[in-house]
Amino acid sequence: MNEPVSSASGSNASGSSATTELAKIERALAEIDINDSNSILFFGTAAQGEVTTVADEMLEGVRNKDTGPAGQALSEMVTTLRGFPVEELDPNRKRGLLARLFGKARPIARILQQYEDVRGHIDKISNRLDDHTSALMKDIGMLDRLYDKTLAYFHTLAVYIAAGEESLRRLDEVTLPAMARDAESSGEMLKAQALRDMRSKRDDLERRVHDLKLTRQVTMQSLPSIRLVQENDKALVSKIGSTMANTIPLWRQQLAMAVTIARSMEAGTTLKQASDLTNELLTSNAEALRTSSQTIRTQIERGVVDIESVKQANDALIATIDDALRIADEGRRQRLEAEKQLITCEIELKQTLRAAQARSVQQPG
Repeated sequence: MNEPVSSASGSNASGSSATTELAKIERALAEIDINDSNSILFFGTAAQGEVTTVADEMLEGVRNKDTGPAGQALSEMVTTLRGFPVEELDPNRKRGLLARLFGKARPIARILQQYEDVRGHIDKISNRLDDHTSALMKDIGMLDRLYDKTLAYFHTLAVYIAAGEESLRRLDEVTLPAMARDAESSGEMLKAQALRDMRSKRDDLERRVHDLKLTRQVTMQSLPSIRLVQENDKALVSKIGSTMANTIPLWRQQLAMAVTIARSMEAGTTLKQASDLTNELLTSNAEALRTSSQTIRTQIERGVVDIESVKQANDALIATIDDALRIADEGRRQRLEAEKQLITCEIELKQTLRAAQARSVQQPG
């Protein structure tokens, strides 16, 4: 901590500062040539030279930049990271009908392939952000210089304003009254014109001092504006640094964890499927054993020939014998009937032949 200064040393410092300030005002007063119109019109403009130089350097740097706004690059990175489909690694996520029908690639393989594309895009954005960071750091340094030069300009304007007001006081209290008395006592027209010209130049100087006061007010307002812009640049640099140091590594870490979890879930799902298959095989084998055992034991306990088959064969044999006897009787009857028919046919044929022979004898040839 700084040691508290004594009242004597404080008084000495205050006196030294006042003496320095008076010296500056006297030097500014020396720049005023009341008889030179240009000296009055351009009074105090030289103090703005250094501020203008720094501002021109900043504008030149902005003009030579070929990169877009840093905020746009940050937004693009956030959009890219948000658009990465990590949720597809969720094993409980339902796949669409087309994905099931056409058998798209496994989610992990597809995600890793997309990660390679996204990583390349993120690397490009990171390079752009590095360039933005360098440019912003340079701007922050330039803004420090601009603030210092503007603050110095602000104090210098105060000196010029004090010098102008002192010059006006001297004109109003010393020079103009003396010239007015001289012109009034002599009655000469040239002295009266000189008094009028001096009053006109005094008014020009008053207007110039008023302009310097307005400039000082604008300069005072620009100081917090410079700091505000600088703070925004610092906040943007901090945000870029946080994104590069936290967001991207955290995204990669979370992606690695998601892939690992997804692989574990896949392994668990495969293990469950294997266990389910084992249980299904055990169940189906036990059921098949029961069915085959029932079939085999049933066949073992059966006789060589079933009684139903014997009875059915016996009934069929009896029916066959009955059919054979019935058919034989029918055949015997039909043969007797046929013999009677043959005898009748033979008698009819003989009668016909006799009749034909008798007609042949009665008619001579």
